[in-house]
Amino acid sequence: MDNIETTLLEILYQDSDIIVINKPSGLLVHKSPIDRHERAFALQMLRDQIGQYVYPIHRLDKPTSGVLVFALNKEMAQKLSLLFRLGDVAKAYIAVVRGYVEDDALIDYPLKQMLDTKEQKRLGVTKEAQEAQTYYKALATVELPYPVSRYPVARYSLVKLLPKTGRKHQLRRHMKHIFHPIVGDTKHGRGEHNILFRKKLDSHRLLLHAFGISFIHPLTKEFLQIEAPLDMTMHRLFIEFGWSEVKYTFEDDEK
Repeated sequence: MDNIETTLLEILYQDSDIIVINKPSGLLVHKSPIDRHERAFALQMLRDQIGQYVYPIHRLDKPTSGVLVFALNKEMAQKLSLLFRLGDVAKAYIAVVRGYVEDDALIDYPLKQMLDTKEQKRLGVTKEAQEAQTYYKALATVELPYPVSRYPVARYSLVKLLPKTGRKHQLRRHMKHIFHPIVGDTKHGRGEHNILFRKKLDSHRLLLHAFGISFIHPLTKEFLQIEAPLDMTMHRLFIEFGWSEVKYTFEDDEK
């Protein structure tokens, strides 16, 4: 991302205890041993932008965009962290995936723990399989006139994803598991489709966006449902694919 360090983060919600931003794709939430060369982090940028210390409550992968929640004091950080641990927070994503997805279902497939660092591996951190569930719903499809692999055309779907658990790279790994990897995923996706999107559609990001989050405010007890708009790349692609009128909400999801 060009000049990310000077970019103003989009604030979606703010009160005296909580602040929620729309994290851009390509921005780390905080410093990571995996990306030692990175100099820009949402945590530091938001702190500098509002002139106040912030506490990260959860994370989004670097290439994923969308809703990201911070607390503005230690007490709220503890309360929000408890909500996330108890599963009392609903998160909703949209993604562009390979192939036609024509149904909705629950992916119930355990995932092995992903080790972040060589130190974890050296210490023998276990990679036990952990329970993981993701509900997905097909929203729209598109066929593009570009040959890919052995196929004369390229087909893609827009899907809504609702994680029921919070494993690392869960949505990306689950969509790979059902043979519909997310476009732009350089770790779990398909290279030929990523290349097509970069060369033909000028899309250089993972097409996964956390569009919404909802929870009960720990202090006011107000029901908060916060949504994040698409960035320019995804907005442009949705127009090109005829998806600009497709509706996706929290409603009519779980079966």
